Amino acid sequence: MTSILRRAGLRAVALLVAAWAAAPLGASAQEFPVRPVKLIVPFPPGGPVDTVARALAQKVSEYWAQPVLVENRAGAGGIVGAEAASRAAPDGYTVFVGAIHHSVLPSLGMKLPYDIERDFTPVIFGARFPIILVAHPTLPASNVKDLIAYAKANPAKLTYSSAGNGGGTHLAGELFKNLAGVFILHIPYRGSAPAMADVVGGQTQMMFADGPTALAAMRGNRVKALAVGSPQRSALVPQVPTMAEAGLKGYEAYSWTGLWVPAGTPAAVIAKLNADMSRAFSDPATKERLLGQGAEPAPGSAAEFGAFVRAEKAKWARVIKAANIKPD
Repeated sequence: MTSILRRAGLRAVALLVAAWAAAPLGASAQEFPVRPVKLIVPFPPGGPVDTVARALAQKVSEYWAQPVLVENRAGAGGIVGAEAASRAAPDGYTVFVGAIHHSVLPSLGMKLPYDIERDFTPVIFGARFPIILVAHPTLPASNVKDLIAYAKANPAKLTYSSAGNGGGTHLAGELFKNLAGVFILHIPYRGSAPAMADVVGGQTQMMFADGPTALAAMRGNRVKALAVGSPQRSALVPQVPTMAEAGLKGYEAYSWTGLWVPAGTPAAVIAKLNADMSRAFSDPATKERLLGQGAEPAPGSAAEFGAFVRAEKAKWARVIKAANIKPD
Protein backbone atom coordinates (compact mmCIF):
# COMPACT_ATOMS: atom_id res chain seq x y z
CA MET A 1 0.00 0.00 0.00
CA THR A 2 2.81 2.36 0.89
CA SER A 3 4.47 1.81 -2.51
CA ILE A 4 1.16 2.44 -4.30
CA LEU A 5 0.69 5.71 -2.43
CA ARG A 6 4.29 6.68 -3.15
CA ARG A 7 3.80 6.05 -6.90
CA ALA A 8 0.55 8.02 -6.89
CA GLY A 9 2.29 10.88 -5.13
CA LEU A 10 5.12 10.90 -7.64
CA ARG A 11 2.63 10.98 -10.53
CA ALA A 12 0.85 13.93 -8.94
CA VAL A 13 4.11 15.79 -8.48
CA ALA A 14 5.07 15.09 -12.11
CA LEU A 15 1.74 16.42 -13.33
CA LEU A 16 2.11 19.57 -11.23
CA VAL A 17 5.63 20.16 -12.58
CA ALA A 18 4.45 19.66 -16.15
CA ALA A 19 1.59 22.09 -15.67
CA TRP A 20 3.89 24.64 -14.07
CA ALA A 21 6.40 24.32 -16.92
CA ALA A 22 3.72 24.67 -19.57
CA ALA A 23 2.04 27.69 -18.03
CA PRO A 24 4.72 30.30 -18.76
CA LEU A 25 4.98 29.10 -22.38
CA GLY A 26 1.25 29.47 -22.95
CA ALA A 27 1.20 32.85 -21.28
CA SER A 28 4.21 34.13 -23.21
CA ALA A 29 2.67 33.04 -26.52
CA GLN A 30 -0.61 34.71 -25.63
CA GLU A 31 0.91 37.97 -24.35
CA PHE A 32 3.89 38.20 -26.74
CA PRO A 33 5.72 40.51 -26.83
CA VAL A 34 6.24 41.79 -23.30
CA ARG A 35 9.73 43.20 -23.95
CA PRO A 36 11.75 44.54 -26.91
CA VAL A 37 12.12 42.38 -30.01
CA LYS A 38 15.36 42.29 -32.00
CA LEU A 39 15.61 41.93 -35.77
CA ILE A 40 19.05 40.67 -36.85
CA VAL A 41 20.01 41.96 -40.31
CA PRO A 42 23.12 40.17 -41.65
CA PHE A 43 24.11 43.09 -43.90
CA PRO A 44 25.32 46.68 -43.35
CA PRO A 45 22.90 49.56 -42.69
CA GLY A 46 21.39 51.28 -45.70
CA GLY A 47 21.06 48.26 -47.98
CA PRO A 48 17.80 46.81 -49.36
CA VAL A 49 17.33 44.20 -46.62
CA ASP A 50 18.10 46.75 -43.91
CA THR A 51 15.57 49.15 -45.45
CA VAL A 52 12.81 46.54 -45.28
CA ALA A 53 13.71 45.59 -41.72
CA ARG A 54 13.56 49.18 -40.50
CA ALA A 55 10.22 49.90 -42.18
CA LEU A 56 8.80 46.73 -40.62
CA ALA A 57 10.28 47.48 -37.20
CA GLN A 58 8.73 50.93 -37.13
CA LYS A 59 5.24 49.67 -37.92
CA VAL A 60 5.07 46.55 -35.71
CA SER A 61 6.47 48.48 -32.74
CA GLU A 62 3.33 50.62 -32.98
CA TYR A 63 1.13 47.52 -32.81
CA TRP A 64 3.01 45.99 -29.90
CA ALA A 65 3.82 49.11 -27.89
CA GLN A 66 7.27 47.56 -27.53
CA PRO A 67 10.54 48.65 -29.15
CA VAL A 68 11.60 46.62 -32.20
CA LEU A 69 15.34 47.03 -32.60
CA VAL A 70 17.34 46.41 -35.78
CA GLU A 71 20.78 44.95 -35.15
CA ASN A 72 23.17 44.83 -38.12
CA ARG A 73 25.51 41.83 -37.90
CA ALA A 74 27.25 42.02 -41.28
CA GLY A 75 30.01 39.74 -42.49
CA ALA A 76 30.85 36.80 -44.77
CA GLY A 77 27.98 37.42 -47.18
CA GLY A 78 25.28 37.06 -44.53
CA ILE A 79 26.79 34.11 -42.65
CA VAL A 80 27.83 36.01 -39.49
CA GLY A 81 24.33 37.33 -38.79
CA ALA A 82 22.70 34.00 -39.60
CA GLU A 83 24.95 32.16 -37.17
CA ALA A 84 24.23 34.68 -34.41
CA ALA A 85 20.48 34.39 -34.97
CA SER A 86 20.58 30.57 -35.05
CA ARG A 87 22.06 30.55 -31.54
CA ALA A 88 19.46 32.90 -30.04
CA ALA A 89 16.80 31.69 -27.61
CA PRO A 90 13.76 30.25 -29.47
CA ASP A 91 11.25 32.58 -27.87
CA GLY A 92 10.33 35.01 -30.68
CA TYR A 93 12.38 37.88 -29.28
CA THR A 94 15.13 37.41 -31.87
CA VAL A 95 14.03 37.38 -35.53
CA PHE A 96 16.39 36.81 -38.43
CA VAL A 97 15.91 38.97 -41.53
CA GLY A 98 17.58 36.89 -44.22
CA ALA A 99 17.72 37.06 -47.99
CA ILE A 100 18.18 35.11 -51.21
CA HIS A 101 21.80 34.55 -50.15
CA HIS A 102 20.64 32.10 -47.50
CA SER A 103 19.01 29.83 -50.09
CA VAL A 104 22.10 30.01 -52.31
CA LEU A 105 25.00 29.54 -49.85
CA PRO A 106 24.32 25.83 -49.14
CA SER A 107 24.96 25.03 -52.83
CA LEU A 108 28.29 26.86 -53.08
CA GLY A 109 30.21 24.13 -51.31
CA MET A 110 30.82 26.24 -48.22
CA LYS A 111 30.91 24.80 -44.70
CA LEU A 112 28.22 26.80 -42.90
CA PRO A 113 27.93 27.06 -39.09
CA TYR A 114 24.14 26.69 -39.33
CA ASP A 115 21.50 24.99 -41.51
CA ILE A 116 18.79 27.32 -42.79
CA GLU A 117 16.15 24.56 -42.63
CA ARG A 118 17.27 22.67 -39.50
CA ASP A 119 18.15 25.65 -37.30
CA PHE A 120 15.41 28.08 -38.33
CA THR A 121 11.65 28.13 -38.70
CA PRO A 122 10.09 30.35 -41.41
CA VAL A 123 7.89 33.24 -40.31
CA ILE A 124 6.98 35.30 -43.38
CA PHE A 125 8.15 36.35 -46.81
CA GLY A 126 9.04 40.02 -46.69
CA ALA A 127 9.60 41.70 -50.03
CA ARG A 128 10.87 41.16 -53.55
CA PHE A 129 13.54 43.30 -55.15
CA PRO A 130 12.96 43.04 -58.90
CA ILE A 131 15.91 42.09 -61.06
CA ILE A 132 15.97 44.47 -64.01
CA LEU A 133 18.16 43.73 -67.02
CA VAL A 134 19.70 47.06 -67.99
CA ALA A 135 22.26 47.81 -70.69
CA HIS A 136 24.49 50.65 -71.80
CA PRO A 137 22.66 52.82 -74.36
CA THR A 138 25.20 51.92 -77.06
CA LEU A 139 24.48 48.18 -76.89
CA PRO A 140 23.10 47.27 -80.34
CA ALA A 141 19.99 45.58 -78.91
CA SER A 142 16.76 47.25 -77.89
CA ASN A 143 15.03 44.14 -76.55
CA VAL A 144 15.82 40.67 -75.21
CA LYS A 145 15.38 38.89 -78.54
CA ASP A 146 17.88 41.25 -80.18
CA LEU A 147 20.28 40.79 -77.26
CA ILE A 148 20.19 37.01 -77.55
CA ALA A 149 20.74 37.18 -81.30
CA TYR A 150 23.65 39.60 -80.87
CA ALA A 151 25.23 37.46 -78.12
CA LYS A 152 25.05 34.37 -80.32
CA ALA A 153 26.62 36.24 -83.22
CA ASN A 154 29.33 37.73 -80.97
CA PRO A 155 30.14 35.04 -78.37
CA ALA A 156 33.25 36.71 -76.96
CA LYS A 157 32.18 40.32 -77.04
CA LEU A 158 29.63 40.91 -74.27
CA THR A 159 30.18 41.28 -70.51
CA TYR A 160 27.85 41.75 -67.58
CA SER A 161 28.50 43.21 -64.14
CA SER A 162 27.31 41.73 -60.86
CA ALA A 163 27.41 42.80 -57.23
CA GLY A 164 29.58 39.80 -56.38
CA ASN A 165 30.30 36.17 -57.08
CA GLY A 166 27.42 33.86 -56.12
CA GLY A 167 24.99 36.69 -55.31
CA GLY A 168 21.54 37.29 -56.76
CA THR A 169 22.70 39.58 -59.56
CA HIS A 170 25.30 36.99 -60.60
CA LEU A 171 22.92 34.04 -60.54
CA ALA A 172 20.30 36.01 -62.50
CA GLY A 173 22.86 36.44 -65.27
CA GLU A 174 23.86 32.76 -65.25
CA LEU A 175 20.20 31.71 -65.43
CA PHE A 176 19.77 33.99 -68.45
CA LYS A 177 22.82 32.48 -70.17
CA ASN A 178 21.62 28.97 -69.43
CA LEU A 179 18.10 29.46 -70.78
CA ALA A 180 19.14 31.60 -73.77
CA GLY A 181 22.09 29.38 -74.73
CA VAL A 182 24.55 32.27 -74.94
CA PHE A 183 27.95 33.15 -73.50
CA ILE A 184 28.34 36.51 -71.75
CA LEU A 185 31.43 37.05 -69.61
CA HIS A 186 30.70 37.67 -65.92
CA ILE A 187 32.60 40.53 -64.22
CA PRO A 188 32.08 40.48 -60.42
CA TYR A 189 32.36 43.63 -58.29
CA ARG A 190 32.19 44.28 -54.56
CA GLY A 191 28.68 45.67 -54.45
CA SER A 192 25.95 46.90 -56.76
CA ALA A 193 27.11 50.53 -56.91
CA PRO A 194 30.52 49.91 -58.52
CA ALA A 195 29.03 47.24 -60.78
CA MET A 196 26.45 49.66 -62.12
CA ALA A 197 28.99 52.47 -62.38
CA ASP A 198 30.92 50.45 -64.94
CA VAL A 199 27.77 49.75 -66.96
CA VAL A 200 27.00 53.47 -67.02
CA GLY A 201 30.62 54.17 -67.98
CA GLY A 202 30.60 51.57 -70.75
CA GLN A 203 33.27 49.29 -69.26
CA THR A 204 30.68 46.48 -69.19
CA GLN A 205 27.63 46.23 -71.39
CA MET A 206 24.86 45.15 -69.03
CA MET A 207 23.76 44.16 -65.55
CA PHE A 208 20.98 42.08 -64.03
CA ALA A 209 20.53 44.72 -61.35
CA ASP A 210 18.44 44.88 -58.21
CA GLY A 211 15.53 47.31 -58.43
CA PRO A 212 16.97 50.20 -56.39
CA THR A 213 20.28 50.14 -58.28
CA ALA A 214 18.60 49.88 -61.68
CA LEU A 215 16.09 52.66 -60.99
CA ALA A 216 18.82 55.08 -59.94
CA ALA A 217 20.74 54.43 -63.17
CA MET A 218 17.64 54.60 -65.35
CA ARG A 219 17.05 58.20 -64.33
CA GLY A 220 18.54 60.44 -66.98
CA ASN A 221 18.60 57.54 -69.49
CA ARG A 222 22.09 56.49 -68.42
CA VAL A 223 21.07 52.88 -69.08
CA LYS A 224 18.18 51.28 -70.96
CA ALA A 225 15.91 48.66 -69.39
CA LEU A 226 15.24 45.53 -71.45
CA ALA A 227 13.23 43.30 -69.09
CA VAL A 228 12.35 42.43 -65.50
CA GLY A 229 13.03 39.00 -64.07
CA SER A 230 9.82 38.58 -62.04
CA PRO A 231 6.88 36.57 -63.43
CA GLN A 232 4.68 39.68 -63.51
CA ARG A 233 5.54 43.23 -64.50
CA SER A 234 6.91 45.28 -61.65
CA ALA A 235 4.93 48.14 -60.16
CA LEU A 236 8.26 50.01 -60.07
CA VAL A 237 8.70 49.89 -63.86
CA PRO A 238 5.34 48.85 -65.33
CA GLN A 239 6.46 49.85 -68.83
CA VAL A 240 9.24 47.25 -68.86
CA PRO A 241 8.22 43.75 -70.08
CA THR A 242 8.94 40.53 -68.22
CA MET A 243 11.54 38.14 -69.62
CA ALA A 244 8.72 35.82 -70.70
CA GLU A 245 6.97 38.65 -72.53
CA ALA A 246 10.28 39.59 -74.11
CA GLY A 247 10.75 36.09 -75.48
CA LEU A 248 12.68 34.11 -72.84
CA LYS A 249 10.23 31.60 -71.41
CA GLY A 250 10.85 30.00 -68.02
CA TYR A 251 12.99 32.84 -66.67
CA GLU A 252 12.24 33.95 -63.11
CA ALA A 253 14.78 35.74 -60.94
CA TYR A 254 14.57 38.39 -58.29
CA SER A 255 16.25 39.18 -55.01
CA TRP A 256 14.16 38.88 -51.88
CA THR A 257 14.11 39.06 -48.12
CA GLY A 258 12.21 37.07 -45.54
CA LEU A 259 12.06 36.43 -41.81
CA TRP A 260 12.87 33.38 -39.70
CA VAL A 261 13.07 32.56 -35.98
CA PRO A 262 15.32 29.99 -34.28
CA ALA A 263 13.97 26.45 -34.48
CA GLY A 264 11.88 25.53 -31.45
CA THR A 265 10.05 28.85 -31.21
CA PRO A 266 6.45 28.19 -30.07
CA ALA A 267 3.92 27.92 -32.90
CA ALA A 268 1.63 30.47 -31.26
CA VAL A 269 4.44 33.04 -31.20
CA ILE A 270 5.22 32.39 -34.87
CA ALA A 271 1.54 32.84 -35.71
CA LYS A 272 1.52 36.15 -33.82
CA LEU A 273 4.64 37.35 -35.63
CA ASN A 274 3.24 36.35 -39.01
CA ALA A 275 -0.12 38.03 -38.42
CA ASP A 276 1.29 41.34 -37.22
CA MET A 277 4.09 41.47 -39.78
CA SER A 278 1.64 40.68 -42.56
CA ARG A 279 -0.52 43.54 -41.32
CA ALA A 280 2.53 45.83 -41.32
CA PHE A 281 3.63 44.87 -44.85
CA SER A 282 0.05 45.46 -46.07
CA ASP A 283 -0.18 48.90 -44.44
CA PRO A 284 -0.57 51.50 -47.23
CA ALA A 285 2.06 53.87 -45.80
CA THR A 286 4.59 51.05 -45.33
CA LYS A 287 3.94 49.71 -48.83
CA GLU A 288 4.45 53.17 -50.31
CA ARG A 289 7.66 53.63 -48.35
CA LEU A 290 9.05 50.29 -49.51
CA LEU A 291 8.01 50.73 -53.13
CA GLY A 292 9.83 54.05 -53.09
CA GLN A 293 12.97 52.11 -52.10
CA GLY A 294 12.57 49.52 -54.86
CA ALA A 295 11.02 46.79 -52.70
CA GLU A 296 7.69 45.07 -53.38
CA PRO A 297 6.06 43.73 -50.17
CA ALA A 298 4.63 40.23 -50.63
CA PRO A 299 3.58 38.76 -47.26
CA GLY A 300 2.04 35.30 -46.94
CA SER A 301 1.85 32.37 -44.55
CA ALA A 302 4.81 30.81 -42.78
CA ALA A 303 4.20 27.55 -44.68
CA GLU A 304 4.23 29.36 -48.02
CA PHE A 305 7.54 31.01 -47.16
CA GLY A 306 9.05 27.69 -46.15
CA ALA A 307 7.98 26.08 -49.43
CA PHE A 308 9.37 29.04 -51.36
CA VAL A 309 12.78 28.77 -49.69
CA ARG A 310 12.99 25.05 -50.47
CA ALA A 311 12.13 25.74 -54.11
CA GLU A 312 14.73 28.53 -54.30
CA LYS A 313 17.43 26.25 -52.86
CA ALA A 314 16.71 23.59 -55.49
CA LYS A 315 16.50 26.08 -58.35
CA TRP A 316 19.74 27.90 -57.62
CA ALA A 317 21.56 24.64 -56.87
CA ARG A 318 20.89 23.64 -60.49
CA VAL A 319 22.14 26.98 -61.80
CA ILE A 320 25.27 26.88 -59.63
CA LYS A 321 26.09 23.36 -60.77
CA ALA A 322 25.53 24.16 -64.45
CA ALA A 323 27.71 27.30 -64.26
CA ASN A 324 30.30 25.65 -61.97
CA ILE A 325 30.16 28.63 -59.59
CA LYS A 326 32.60 28.47 -56.68
CA PRO A 327 32.81 30.71 -53.60
CA ASP A 328 35.45 33.44 -53.56
